[in-house]
Amino acid sequence: MKAKHSKAVRYNKWGYIFLIPFVVTFVIFQLIPLISTIYYSFYEYFRSGLNVIGPNFKGIENYIKLFSNGDIWKYTGNTLIIWLMGFVPQIVVSLLLAAWFSDPSLRLKGQRFFKTVIYLPNLIMAAAFAMLFFMLFSNSGPVNSILVSSGIFEQPYPFLDRVWTTRSIIAFMNFLMWFGNTTILLMAGMMGIDTSLFEAAQVDGATSTQVFFKITLPLLKPILLYVMITSLIGGLQMFDVPQILTGGNSPANTSRTLIMYLNDNLYSKNYGMGGAISVYLFVITGILSLIVFKFTNGKKE
Repeated sequence: MKAKHSKAVRYNKWGYIFLIPFVVTFVIFQLIPLISTIYYSFYEYFRSGLNVIGPNFKGIENYIKLFSNGDIWKYTGNTLIIWLMGFVPQIVVSLLLAAWFSDPSLRLKGQRFFKTVIYLPNLIMAAAFAMLFFMLFSNSGPVNSILVSSGIFEQPYPFLDRVWTTRSIIAFMNFLMWFGNTTILLMAGMMGIDTSLFEAAQVDGATSTQVFFKITLPLLKPILLYVMITSLIGGLQMFDVPQILTGGNSPANTSRTLIMYLNDNLYSKNYGMGGAISVYLFVITGILSLIVFKFTNGKKE
């Protein structure tokens, strides 16, 4: 027994050795920057011209200034609204496509082709995607040209100068870029469900709708939780699409997100306020992730 125990210990050390690269990378690129960000959020530390002011300890002064300014709440609302507008149709469409593709009874033809097509937008750079939509929906773009020439509008409609059309375009772009990836993840989860459960349900006379809501969805909870949390984190970090499409300034800052607000402070070298915004973003992400986790892991029947 002692020989077997010592042999197991010798094998275990290789697990710790293989963990070293991850631990070192995590400490250098994530843990140290996180601690540094929290540290500087309590300091006055910015650049004024060629002079660097600070770091001077100011306590929670940056946080008081941050929350007393209504901008942070406006940009938080913008971010969450745009994320929800893109995520809700994304999860609905992805669930439908995943159910169709993973159902062997449908015998869909050309599945590989359609899976490739729906995943392709995920491979396109967000900057290129944003430039494409900027050209499509500009006042002199092809969308307005078609609408005017067909008589729907008498003059070009300013899509990028209206609050909800701008938000809708940004949300639609996020939907197009990510619904393919979500479909693949959900389809992998559905294909991992034991087929005997579906067969037993069909023998008992369950309809396809009942099978989906009573068997498929409950067993997909771990994948759905992963998709929702990763989508939430990505949504709170939304930057490139609204930045290129509108610069966040039009219309009336309603497309400006939290990361764009953070970038403004970092660009102006206001590291103290940038640290406070980063900590706020970190806390908001954690709270919303916990809410999603509790929502998707409620009381089991």
